[in-house]
Amino acid sequence: MNSTLALAGMIMRDRLKAGRMMVIWPLLAMFIIFSSWGLSDPKANLPVSLTIDSAYDVMYASTAFIIFSATLGAVLISFDGISRDRITGVLELKLSQPMQRSKQAYSMIIGHSLAIIIPVTALNFLAVLIIGYRLNEFPSLFEYLTYTISTALLLLWYTSIQLLASSYAKDMGSSIAVGLGVWMTFTLLWLIMTTVVAGLMGISVTDLNSDEYIRIEAIIDLFSPNGVYHHLLEMNLDGFERKISPIIPVLAAIIWSIIPVELFRKKIEKMTP
Repeated sequence: MNSTLALAGMIMRDRLKAGRMMVIWPLLAMFIIFSSWGLSDPKANLPVSLTIDSAYDVMYASTAFIIFSATLGAVLISFDGISRDRITGVLELKLSQPMQRSKQAYSMIIGHSLAIIIPVTALNFLAVLIIGYRLNEFPSLFEYLTYTISTALLLLWYTSIQLLASSYAKDMGSSIAVGLGVWMTFTLLWLIMTTVVAGLMGISVTDLNSDEYIRIEAIIDLFSPNGVYHHLLEMNLDGFERKISPIIPVLAAIIWSIIPVELFRKKIEKMTP
């Protein structure tokens, strides 16, 4: 465990010092800080469907900006986690070390994940202070921990998926292409997927507030990291019902935390540089 964490720490520090962080930090700050400032303004002109009654409501509403910026940051940080080392020959040296490959795989996931989780968590803490200042109300400790842990899990899922893509890609171009394709599918195109599935099942898509559509949307979201993330956060919202048991999103979160990680571990164990 000590060697795994030590290697993860080295990877994390290397990624935090990378030149790409000069792009990722401003991107995260712009979306997280500015969205919290704007959404917590009592005079803000918000859509009718978006109701802000508490500090946690602001945090939940700002997740749309976190999903867009933080998950993209996870892709940018880890897209060359394997492919770059394969091209330069460093991967062959790493895998030939006496350290077990499974431990190296876990170190890669932990190190790359922390490189995006730490900046996002720090900015989210500042965002909570802004919300408290603007609304004169802070979220409860349970709400803050739920929000922080759920966000960290979301970034872990995207990092694991991107590292898995990088382990299969032959070059960095293919790796970033696959990573961005997965990111766009879950972030921009998943609503279309839900509508198509609902239509094929004979559910009317003209009324997005019907019980049938809400239920099928909740089920389809379980197959998306973004959807599971929203499920976890919605458990703290009053009067929000998605027509499925709250245990199911928790199980889905566990599955999303295991399968990509284990697939990446098995790939590293069998990999021939």
